[in-house]
Amino acid sequence: MEKRPALATLTTPVATGAFRLQFDNEEEVALVRESIDFFDDLQRRVDIGLRHQGYLFVASTDEGARMQRSLVEAQRQWGLADVELLDAGEARRRFPYLASNVVNARYRQGDGWLEPRRLALELARLSGARFRMGETVIGFERDSEGCVVGVTTDRGKIQAGTVVIAAGPLSGPVAKLAGLNLPLTTVRRQKLILPDLPQVPPEAPMTIEFETGAHWRPAGGGAHALWTAPAPAEPPLDDVPTSSAFAFGLLDPRSDHALARIAPFWQDIWMSSQLQWWLQAGQYTYTPDRRPLLGPTEIPGLAVNTGYSGHGIMGSIGGSRRAVDAIYGRLTAQDNPFRPDRAMQPRSFDVL
Repeated sequence: MEKRPALATLTTPVATGAFRLQFDNEEEVALVRESIDFFDDLQRRVDIGLRHQGYLFVASTDEGARMQRSLVEAQRQWGLADVELLDAGEARRRFPYLASNVVNARYRQGDGWLEPRRLALELARLSGARFRMGETVIGFERDSEGCVVGVTTDRGKIQAGTVVIAAGPLSGPVAKLAGLNLPLTTVRRQKLILPDLPQVPPEAPMTIEFETGAHWRPAGGGAHALWTAPAPAEPPLDDVPTSSAFAFGLLDPRSDHALARIAPFWQDIWMSSQLQWWLQAGQYTYTPDRRPLLGPTEIPGLAVNTGYSGHGIMGSIGGSRRAVDAIYGRLTAQDNPFRPDRAMQPRSFDVL
C-alpha cells in the first residue's frame, strides 16, 4: 500500500545508495552482510548499478587515528578480516588525492554503492506482490479482541493477516493511527550533486573524514557529497526543503567540515568557474540506539520494518528477512536484537 502515485519516490531516490560492513557493532555487521550478499547475487541477474569501490575513512587527528585503530581491532573480532588499517604514507600512496594532514585511514574494498531506486523497483518486480498506488491508509481495522486485522484507506477497507508498517519517515504518524507510539525521530538529510567534475577520480572509494563525517563518492562524471552531523528533529514531511548553506558547508574550504580538508582537489573545484551543483533532501528515521525496529509490536497483528537510522538501503534485505521471520515465529524475540520493544541504550549519531 503506497499513498504516492509511484513506488520508491520519497526517500529512496535521494539516498546515496551506499553500503558497508564497517560498523561499530556486530549485529549490524551481520544484518548488512546478508544484504550485500543479496545485492551481489541480484547484480549477476540484473543491473542495479552495483560497484564495490570501497569505503575509506580518513582520520586527520591523533585522537581520530586512535579511535580508528580501536574500531578496526573490534571489527576483526567480528570477522571483518578484510578491513585494512593504513598509516599516513600508505594511505597517500594508495589514494594520492589525500591531503598531507592525514594521520591514518581504514579501508574495505568490499564496501560500495548501488542505484537505490533501481534496486527498489527490481525488488518490487521480482516479488510477485500486488501494489496499490495512490491509496492512503487512514486507520486500522480491529477484531473484538483488539487484534489488527486490516486497514482502512481513503478508498475502503482491506483485510490482512498481518499489517506491516514500512513507511520510512512517515512510520511514526501511521503507527499513531493504531494508537502505537514508536521511538522514532525524523531528521533532514541533504545530498549535494555535482556533475562533470574531471578532478574527481572515477575509481575512488567513498571517502569520509572520520572526525566530521563529511564524505563524497564518484557518481557519473562527477560526485555526490554529504554530511551527516547531528541535526534538529523535524516533523515527517512529504516534500523536504533544501538549503544552499549545506552546499557551501561542504564546498567552501573555510568551513570546519569542508571536503577540501582531506582532499585538496576540492579547493580547485570550489574555485572553478565551471562548478555546477544542485541539492536533494530526504529524512532519516532514527531510533535512540540507531538500530531498526523489526517484527511484531505490542499490538497483535501489527508489525514494523522501519527506523533504519540512515542505513535503510544497506540494511533492507537482512532487515526485511528478520522482520518476516519474527512475524512467522522463526525468529524469537530473545534472538531478535532489533525487536521493537527492546530496551534501548541511546547511541550517538553514526558518521553515515
